[in-house]
Amino acid sequence: MSNEQSIAVLRLGHRPSRDKRVSTHLLLAARAFGARKAFYTGTRDESLEESIRKIVKDWGGDFTVEHADGWKPVLGGWEGKVVHLTMYGIPVQDAVDEIRSDPSPKLVVVGGAKVPGEVYGAADWNVSVTGQPHSEVSALAIFLHELFEGTELELGFPDARLKIIPQAKGKRFERKSGQV
Repeated sequence: MSNEQSIAVLRLGHRPSRDKRVSTHLLLAARAFGARKAFYTGTRDESLEESIRKIVKDWGGDFTVEHADGWKPVLGGWEGKVVHLTMYGIPVQDAVDEIRSDPSPKLVVVGGAKVPGEVYGAADWNVSVTGQPHSEVSALAIFLHELFEGTELELGFPDARLKIIPQAKGKRFERKSGQV
């Protein structure tokens, strides 16, 4: 699967008082691992949206985030296939080839609080990353890594103001102007 295929993420049930860091990390992982867009439901959080816009402005790319009033309109309006990440699904290693071979855009759904049973029925694939409780951030990262077969680790992000310069020790980065 090419990283050019359209991948979006739907985060269910954001609660700013409890989920601010997790939702931020989920959206950062989505962007870094190749998703192009994210939706989130629950309470609208303009500071979450601003944090992601600032990351995109500094680190590049065209990732966007959008609040949705509910998951049903997002799933109902999605023109592609839906992958729901749940510990109750088919193991990722058993499902990923079929998902990867389908050329349609993918919406990857990750839960927060209790996921409505209707989401399981609306998904084209219910996929697990282990059958154990863990973070939706780790599930999304591993799923996207498997889906893109590691190619997402070499993504370029156009219009980046900042860029890490890899090195064995220390920290180094470049600013768009070329200053370090």
